[in-house]
Amino acid sequence: MSNRLVNILVPVISVILGLIVGAIVMLVSGYDPVAGYAALWNGIFGDVYTIGETIRQITPYILAGLAVAFAFRTGLFNIGVEGQLIVGWFAAAYVGVAFDFPKYIHLPLALIAAAGAGALWGFIPGLLKARFKVHEVIVTIMMNYIALHTTNALIKTFSDGGDNTGPINPSASLRSEFLENMTDFSRLHYGILIALAMVFVMWLILEKTTRGFELKAVGLNHNASEYSGMNVNKNIILAMVISGAFAGLGGAMEALGTFEYASVKGGFTGIGFDGIAVALLGANTPLGVIFGAALFGSLKYGALNMPNEAGIPTEIVSIVIAIIIFFVASGYVIRLFVERFSKKKEAK
Repeated sequence: MSNRLVNILVPVISVILGLIVGAIVMLVSGYDPVAGYAALWNGIFGDVYTIGETIRQITPYILAGLAVAFAFRTGLFNIGVEGQLIVGWFAAAYVGVAFDFPKYIHLPLALIAAAGAGALWGFIPGLLKARFKVHEVIVTIMMNYIALHTTNALIKTFSDGGDNTGPINPSASLRSEFLENMTDFSRLHYGILIALAMVFVMWLILEKTTRGFELKAVGLNHNASEYSGMNVNKNIILAMVISGAFAGLGGAMEALGTFEYASVKGGFTGIGFDGIAVALLGANTPLGVIFGAALFGSLKYGALNMPNEAGIPTEIVSIVIAIIIFFVASGYVIRLFVERFSKKKEAK
């Protein structure tokens, strides 16, 4: 069995197993899994409004998945995507509220601010990893909490004790009357185009540039890369900066498109953490991330319809989503079984 076929089969099997076990959980709990999954389907594809909202939900997942996948491809495990996304969210909203420029200046400036904030939040663990060999997992986890509480404090200061920054100026908005009218006034915005453009940017960096080759080489073997003359420390920092920039743009999608403000958060958004599973499901490839994000965005938004249409409690819905995520995250175990089955078949 070819490696490409295995790469396709593993996520498909992961999702199917998750759906089957999720159905069993619903059945044991006394609910109809057929009605539950029908409600999930309707919540995703029921009409043009739900399709628009589903695509809107997918948008930040693409960028979070790219952030995790880029770090993975360069030998790093960026658990700090959540924090980088939050600081990007705040930076984009701040620029959107505090300034008033023509749209062709204001919107790019807000996006650059978000990418820059995320990049800065990625630079710190990258620097500590490169210079002092501090493991990036520990630092990025801690940076998540620093991001959450720092942005909360800044929002309260910026808004004179309020819980949100107030609406951003229209000149910094990603909203589109054309897309809203086309999808029955959903919150679909132009951010999906930016997310897809970043998929291309990641592919271009990793596959078509010398720097991308160096980043991947450093990820595969630090010692060999150093021996061949590559600057390992510089590439580690650069990888975390680029990863953080993707995450920061994910926050900008929420600040400039979905909500059009930044608010005090009682906890994490979860998008950055789900980005880990998105990247795993997509085998850390740019194209794969699109499919992984499509699955997670669809599940997150479509599941909101399950309590309304099928009467399934939100707790059961959360369990079903968690089970699907579990099987997706267990993709490497499934890959092992698929490869062993393939070898046995070839031996016979």
